[in-house]
Amino acid sequence: MTWDELRAWCLSLPGAEETFPFEPRVSVFKAANGKMFAISRASSEPLDVSVKCDPELAEALRNQYEAIVEGYHLNKRHWITITLGSDVPDARVKELVADSYELVKPRTRSR
Repeated sequence: MTWDELRAWCLSLPGAEETFPFEPRVSVFKAANGKMFAISRASSEPLDVSVKCDPELAEALRNQYEAIVEGYHLNKRHWITITLGSDVPDARVKELVADSYELVKPRTRSR
């Protein structure tokens, strides 16, 4: 997965936006409520992305894939960092980004 593909996937999620609160090359993708669901540095080599993840799933993923580690500079229990172009298939990366978005997206109220 390339940077352009990752960025396009993140921005394809409903209400998602790209912000740069840390530095110009660090993209922080947020849901419509302003909560982060993905962080990546466009210029990193190899390219990686950090996403929010259910703690139990995060542990299982770290055991399954070499390229998934605890979130870099993030809450180690709730975030993982995935090195792209490694043993994690692109489809799984997209799934994990979408799962992260689902964890933080605005909730609709039921009447």
